[in-house]
Amino acid sequence: MPRRYVAVCGATEATPSQLDSAREVGRLLAKSGAVVINGGYGGVSAAASEGAAGEGGTVVGLLSEGHRDGANPHLTVSLPTGLGQGRNLLIVTAAESVIAIGRGWGTLSEIALARRLGRSVFALDSWDVQGLEVVDTPAEAVRRALGA
Repeated sequence: MPRRYVAVCGATEATPSQLDSAREVGRLLAKSGAVVINGGYGGVSAAASEGAAGEGGTVVGLLSEGHRDGANPHLTVSLPTGLGQGRNLLIVTAAESVIAIGRGWGTLSEIALARRLGRSVFALDSWDVQGLEVVDTPAEAVRRALGA
């Protein structure tokens, strides 16, 4: 069975509940053998990375800066892009589906780009916009993202 690539998108400034959800999403994705793709820094990205790394999973961080300074320590691969927020397009293009956690502006841009590309987006405590599939738990988000 081929590996699945799932982006976990969310704000650097996240609530404790959102961070817990991201950690569990990362853990469940890694347990299923999926590759986790994210922005590579703090907040939701760091929590998802931590969860996945704890299960021995592969985590790819597409960094906004042109260097690795400040990348979270749980990444398997950290790729400096030097693209700023433009790297959001790379994140969702590299993924087959997207799990959005929280309501940051960067998260909203990732949602819009993903939908524009035809990717399924599963929203967990996130924006309520047309085209998203709202889920209630990390387990449901992962199950749906892997089936997308």
